[in-house]
This record gives sequence, C-alpha cells and structure tokens, in this order.
Amino acid sequence: MITAILTDPGASRADHARAGTADARSSGDARQAPDFETVAGLFRPIFARIAEGTVAREHERRLPFEEVGWLKQQRFGALRVPVEFGGYGLDHAGFLRLLIELAAADSNVAHLFRGHIAIVEDRLSDPDPESRAIWLTRFGKGDIVGNASTEPGAAILDKRSTRLQEVDGRWLLNGTKFYTTGSIFADWIDVSARRSDEAHVSALAARHHPGIAISDDWDGFGQKLTGTGTGVFTDVPVEAHAIRTREDRAPYLTAIYQTVLLATLAGIARAIVNDTAAQLRARSRVYSHGNSDLAKDDPQLKQVVGELGAAAYAAEALVLATSGGFARAQAAAAGPDREAAIAAGQALEIEVNQAQVAIGEIVLRAASKLFDALGASAVRHETALDRHWRNARTLLSHNPLVYRARIIGDFLVNGKLPDRVWSVGIAQPPAQETAG
Repeated sequence: MITAILTDPGASRADHARAGTADARSSGDARQAPDFETVAGLFRPIFARIAEGTVAREHERRLPFEEVGWLKQQRFGALRVPVEFGGYGLDHAGFLRLLIELAAADSNVAHLFRGHIAIVEDRLSDPDPESRAIWLTRFGKGDIVGNASTEPGAAILDKRSTRLQEVDGRWLLNGTKFYTTGSIFADWIDVSARRSDEAHVSALAARHHPGIAISDDWDGFGQKLTGTGTGVFTDVPVEAHAIRTREDRAPYLTAIYQTVLLATLAGIARAIVNDTAAQLRARSRVYSHGNSDLAKDDPQLKQVVGELGAAAYAAEALVLATSGGFARAQAAAAGPDREAAIAAGQALEIEVNQAQVAIGEIVLRAASKLFDALGASAVRHETALDRHWRNARTLLSHNPLVYRARIIGDFLVNGKLPDRVWSVGIAQPPAQETAG
C-alpha cells in the first residue's frame, strides 16, 4: 500500500493518496510507515519550487500563501502523524532532516510551521483517545496550526489577558496576541489563555471564524514572511476537546518549539553554502592579486566555501543529535508516569540548549564569512545574500543565547534543571504591605 502515496506534487494524486490512507484506516489495515527516502521524494520537488522564488518573495515582501498551499496539498504537516490517521509516520530524525531541507529552500516557510509542529507532538501524547483521534485525523488530512501565545504591550510575565470563558454552554475566546507566527496561513490557531477558573490553557480555534482577525504587521528585519503579526479574537467558539491545560500538555514542548528554530538555522547554513558556491562558479571577475584566472579555481576562495560546508554539516549534526532525546521524551510523555515524562523533557531541554548555543555561533559566523569568497557585487541588493544573516539573527533573538548558556552552566555546576515553561512580559512588582 505504500505505493498509494508515491505521488508527484499535485492535487489529484495527493487526493488519491489521502483516499488510499482513509481506505486503509476503515479496513483496519495496520500499514507500516514509508521509509524516509520515499517520503523525501514526495517533498523535494516542492522544496525546489519554493527555492526558485525565495529571493523574489524577499524583494517583494510577498507572503508565501501559494507555497504553503503546495505543502498542505502534499500534507507536510502530517509528517509526524501516524499512518493510521493519514500521516507519514516519520520518526524525529527523519522529520528534522526534511525540516532542514525546507528551511534551506526558504527559512520563512519552515519557521511558519513551528506552532503546528508543537501541536502535533502535543496531540501524539494526548491521553484522551477520542481527542487524540480527532486532531490527528485533521492533521493527517492536511490541516495546519498557527501560533498565538505572546501578548503585546505591558503584558505581565506568566499572565494572560486573553480569556476563555464558558457562556451559555459554549467556550468563547477573547483577546489580542502578537507574534502569531504561521496563523495567517493556518486552519487552526493554538491560543494561550486563562480559563474562567484561572487555569492556563491552550485552545485550538478555527482560523477562519469571523471573530478572528490576523494582520501581517510584523516589521522585523528578518524572517519577514512568516505572517508574524497581531491577532485579535472576539467571541471565538472553541470545542471542548480543543482545550488542554498547561499541566496536561506534553512536557517537552519547550524543546520542540526551540528545535524548530534550530532546524531552520541549519537550513540557513545549507542555503549559505548553496548560494555561495553558485555565486563563485558564476563569477568571471578576479583580483589581480588573487590566485587564479577563474574565481572558482582560486584555492583560497574554495577554502572559504569548504569552511562554510563544514559549518552547515556541524549545524545539521547538532540538530539531528537531539532526535534520540526527542524519542525518549515522547515515549515518556505517552506513558503513565508524569514525573518520568517531566524529567525526560528537562533532560531534552538541556540537550537542545547546548545545541542552540553552538549553532548560533556557527551560523551567524557563516552568514558573514560567505562574503569573503565573493566580490563586491555580492553585497548588491539584488543578490539578497544579507537575508541569511538577518534571518539567522532574528531566529536567535527569540531565546537569548546568554540565558541558554547560563542554564547549561547552572545544570553542569549545580544540577539545576531548567524551567518547563517560558514567558515574556513585564515583571509584576510585589504587592506593597499595608500597615495594620
């Protein structure tokens, strides 16, 4: 039955693949997941098409709606979804490899799947079989999820002004968010909120409900095309099975969110190598004090490209090194021992922090060093080679490296484990004591 999903990118054949998967589920056929190269063969032609327009989209500031549509059609968001729910059933290593390949084509497109990737992992460990089946089936059909967690303005640390309240038997969501990465492209949005009982919850809201307004008002100098902007939610209904408390969620989600960024950085490193090698091959002008009549034959310039290649290799290796920790954390999260699941998640967090600190230095250095292999024409606007540094710097600004390094050191010296949940906002001053 694996041949049912051996398709070229395209609506009709992808539809046949979904129909074959649905038939297998209804007949109780327990099929094996296809191997990595089989799945990669479905997506690499799409990645190539995405890469062709990357520079043009950057210059035009054109959001990749069409490109995301190609990926949804082939169900990129179902890579980690089990086969019985219509997915591809890739393991963590295979999934990270494909995410890096997508990021090499366009780091914006890989990044915008960040919220979706985390929610799929969360639903894989959902102890409620009915809720798990509902959501994994939706993701198996191609639905994707955006993110809406951070709140704008004077938001207080670890507080949520966004509220989820039960009104006449329905759960309604109201609030304003920023950094809604991927939500403008999505079918569902993962919204963090406070419930009526003050519990911190995650609520999956239908993206196209009229009470949701998403704006493309992100003005950062990098990762400009991720749809990261303001989201306003007004009386948006949420299904009861779409609500999970913070305590119930998979305890390794923080590591998932961060590793998506690291895989995207590894993809940027690969794109740096590809772009630099292509520019060097095509370059006809040389310096009189160089080493060859052709730039591509100059040993010093080839050395630079070789160093970039080593940097990309190292970045990818660091990302893939976390896959074993993810497998252990997922297995623990699916088990009955919550304390063991939390411990596995914290161990993974240390692994991911170490990878982040190393990758950050590797990729930023490579994004600058590439210009040593090229002439002055490489800094022209039309090449868009500056996007690599801007995008990498933007991704690394999500979670400051200095804090990650401190957390690693505190663990190595004192055995202190990292916090499970992170937040950004204004520190709430302590309540002033009043005289009795």
